[in-house]
Amino acid sequence: MTEHGLEPEFSERVKQQLAAITGSGLETGPEIKDLTQLLWCSIDNDDSLDLDQLTVSEPLPQGAVRLRVAIADVDALVKKGTPIDDHAHMNTTSVYTSARIFPMLPERLSTDLSSLNAHEDRLALVSEMVFSADATLTGSSVYRALVRNQAKLAYDAVAAWIVGEGALPAAAAAVPGMEEQLRTQDALAQQLRQRRHEQGSLEFETFQPRALFEGEKVVGIQQQVHNRARQLIEEVMIATNGCMAHFLEQRGGASLRRVVRSPERWLRIVAVAKDYGETLPDQPDSMALAAFLAKRHKADPLRFPDLSLVIIKLMGSGEYVVEAPGATPIGHFGLAVRDYTHSTAPNRRYPDLITSRMVKAALSHQPAPYNQAELSALAEHCTLQENAAQKVERQLRKSEAALLLESRVGQYFDAIVTGSSDKGVWVRTFSPPAEGKLMEASVSLRVGEKIRVKLISTDVERGFIDFVQTH
Repeated sequence: MTEHGLEPEFSERVKQQLAAITGSGLETGPEIKDLTQLLWCSIDNDDSLDLDQLTVSEPLPQGAVRLRVAIADVDALVKKGTPIDDHAHMNTTSVYTSARIFPMLPERLSTDLSSLNAHEDRLALVSEMVFSADATLTGSSVYRALVRNQAKLAYDAVAAWIVGEGALPAAAAAVPGMEEQLRTQDALAQQLRQRRHEQGSLEFETFQPRALFEGEKVVGIQQQVHNRARQLIEEVMIATNGCMAHFLEQRGGASLRRVVRSPERWLRIVAVAKDYGETLPDQPDSMALAAFLAKRHKADPLRFPDLSLVIIKLMGSGEYVVEAPGATPIGHFGLAVRDYTHSTAPNRRYPDLITSRMVKAALSHQPAPYNQAELSALAEHCTLQENAAQKVERQLRKSEAALLLESRVGQYFDAIVTGSSDKGVWVRTFSPPAEGKLMEASVSLRVGEKIRVKLISTDVERGFIDFVQTH
């Protein structure tokens, strides 16, 4: 982290400010609605303690649905320019590694006082959206509220229940009406997902391994599955981020947007499709690319994560930019949305905290807390630091795979070729799912080819795993 310009530890000034915070910062006033009686729930990872958002839905006449999303009001406790804010501004994101989480905010805030914890009253920014029967957004509003999480739920258990492979999680079963809540939210999310796909949203499946621990020991690596509950939250967050961007634009203020530009290396993507016997148009076309990806996923799910990675690299990474009201938005090419800000994770992402402050200022008719020059500098800084955090997380994933495999040097594995360049050939083993370099590789090997390999060395410090092909 230090090598990449990130601060792993909190300063004494941060600890002093933290010690002076005595409670969760509950404000009162006519502008803050009391919505604590609604059937709010959170859905997150099994081990997540920094809960940023809650959802609740309400069926309306003619098949319409009212969806409310509550986002933690972190700004109520972390004011601009304070020591805690300075640390958050430095790192701009929480860094997640298997061994340890380096939170953007001190854990007493991010997992307690500013987290939307179960059975606790918390301040929130609420995005209220009304969707018609075909999931068209017909109206939205943003306001401040007091909310209460009625059920803390986890992705895998909720997903298993949705698809009929598990029981309704106990925390949901304990709340009358929560089952119908979740069914309504899931149905709406699947409609929203379908609409985005029809508009050219890209469906990727990336390789996301996660170390499994027994005590202090890494005992396995598990691939993270993208399931129905993750899709539910993903769709709700995309809709919320769009509403927040639209709200700020309506109020005539600049906003920090998350964009993925139309790919400059589109012709390289066209060439990749040609290798699969498919023709893409000469100009960037997200709908044509989405159709190609969907076809490849159906034809060859085993190799799809590797194709996904190739396309993602050619598209280029996302970045933060400042957009003024009335300007033509750059949009998010991958999500097929025009207006998109980051607003739903202020406990773990600094751009979301910036957006929260901008929204609160607009709601109270106060001047924006950041001017154009500040926002431009923040956009560049947040992009840089988020990329740095991703490099740290990627490096740790490589090291934990090397740590798991160091006792298995000399063993044989089934693998698939995932990359080939002038720097070498890379392969991924199936069990455990780990990536490494193929030494003395044959020039005839093609990406996607299945081979048998022997593990010859590991370097935990650098995250190196080396194989040779066997016949």
